[in-house]
Amino acid sequence: MPTITINGRECAFTPGEKILQVANRVGIEIPQYCYHDGLSIPAQCRICLVEIHAPNPRNEGKVEPMMGGKLLPSCSTDATDGMLVYANSPKAVANQKAVMEYLLINHPLDCPICDQAGECTLQDYSFKYGRGTSRFEEAKVKQPKKDLGPNVYIYSDRCIMCTRCVRFAREVSGTGELLIDGRGNRSQIDVFPSRPLANELSANVIDLCPVGALLDKDFLFAQRVWFLKTTPSIDGVTASGDNLWIEHNEGRIYRVKPRTNMSVNTWWITDEVRYGWKFVHSEGRLREPRRRQYGSLIDTDWQRAADQSIEVLRASIADGGRLLLMVSPMLTCEEAWALGALTCRLDDRAVLAVGPIPVHGEDKEFPNPAAGKPFRMYAEKAPNARGVRRALAAFGGEVLEYDQALDRLRSDGVTGVILTGNYPSDWATPDLTGALDGKTVVLLDTLEGPLADVAETVLPTATFAEKAGTFENAAGALQAFEQAIPTQHGSKSEGQIAWDLLAVLNGHEFERPLTGYNEYMVDEGPGQVPGATSAAATPRATLFNAADIRRQMAESNGGLGVFLTDVSMPAAAPKREPDMEMVDL
Repeated sequence: MPTITINGRECAFTPGEKILQVANRVGIEIPQYCYHDGLSIPAQCRICLVEIHAPNPRNEGKVEPMMGGKLLPSCSTDATDGMLVYANSPKAVANQKAVMEYLLINHPLDCPICDQAGECTLQDYSFKYGRGTSRFEEAKVKQPKKDLGPNVYIYSDRCIMCTRCVRFAREVSGTGELLIDGRGNRSQIDVFPSRPLANELSANVIDLCPVGALLDKDFLFAQRVWFLKTTPSIDGVTASGDNLWIEHNEGRIYRVKPRTNMSVNTWWITDEVRYGWKFVHSEGRLREPRRRQYGSLIDTDWQRAADQSIEVLRASIADGGRLLLMVSPMLTCEEAWALGALTCRLDDRAVLAVGPIPVHGEDKEFPNPAAGKPFRMYAEKAPNARGVRRALAAFGGEVLEYDQALDRLRSDGVTGVILTGNYPSDWATPDLTGALDGKTVVLLDTLEGPLADVAETVLPTATFAEKAGTFENAAGALQAFEQAIPTQHGSKSEGQIAWDLLAVLNGHEFERPLTGYNEYMVDEGPGQVPGATSAAATPRATLFNAADIRRQMAESNGGLGVFLTDVSMPAAAPKREPDMEMVDL
């Protein structure tokens, strides 16, 4: 296999790879601004210039400086066998210092108030590769702040003209709203007249910007990035299965960013997915369990709510009636299986069904040429319809679709219903409300809604960000994700509720999960300035653990063996390390 030597380290490479790509792959740092794996290569920031020596076929293969010793851009120069690359030679280092000095000439000292501070490559490279002092004494050029679209601001005087955002709009989204306006030190990124940056992928330019020029309106001045914790997750609002990083602090989500997965979402996510988590902290969240007493719903504790749920479900089928379980496609595979186990334990003739699957418009594809395949935005607005069907099918019998379930509800055979929601908005339809008339309903849902009016008990549930589990996307990929934040208010995951109700069936009572403590700390981290917050430790039965449940699923049914063999596990969150050495004083 051909090899290349970078800074004295020999590295194997695949023909066609660029020098910078080889360095990035093996972990050798060469500073870079304009390069990105998902975009074309303009080689215009010039900070990645390196000194290259290579065998000269015209001189018996002797190793000689390329281009007479001229520095060459590592991002656009092909790696060749036997090549020697120096990114740390005196000539290369002098170029890095010169480029950094040039980029900082007109840059404002905004670091104390800039949202990018703490994850800014201009800061990092200034420390690692800069001169430390500036020789520029003239007045700085002032550039305006502009509103580019519904999600993005630009602070033009911070821009280093790497053009990542312009190339993204032209190559990936294919909408081309952005351009370079002006010349020389008056150049700035702008939108074409009457064409705001409003495509479905627009906010990806915020992630692409290596400095603090393109800013997220939703995250502006919200949180310092060094306080944020990062958890790997999966799109919980559409069928895409897009890989995400959820960034949170003190039990609250502040932003969602794409997690690279070349087989699913490549480097990008849609704005719909990026901002679709807002219902997690909605004022309309169900906060405590409720039970019906003398015709009215009253707040109650989890033990009494669970006891009454089992009592009314048993009573509903005492005279030969049947239970119907409707599992929302917003739930995880593990939760669907646990609810199926609960329902079949209550009634071995139970009817199992999938809840309504929202579809808005049609699928849409974007060019995304660097990935070799288009990026797809899905019209199906549910993350796990296929996984729910797979989990419920393991109990035997037909798994009904939503319309079929409505028809069955309208019949006299079904007398009790376990109904799950967890949709990001109101999902109750007149058809569903009418079909539930006269039935005994136990409702598991996340947001306030009209279905509570027909329920005997209402059990508040957790969103995708508050639980771990597995989703199966539209392409059939099974992907696991982790819990990012604690469950909000007095809610529980649907899986934990199923486990609790099974415990009631077995005659067990709940207990505090943390013996001797009524509260636990949320997101407390070393060196964190804001004080940690606390949350109530909700009484429960045995802990519902997604990894353990996957093992039980596989052991209970051979068809569910894929949950041990085919589930893609999330990568560990990146660890943020300071550039400067910390010393004890």
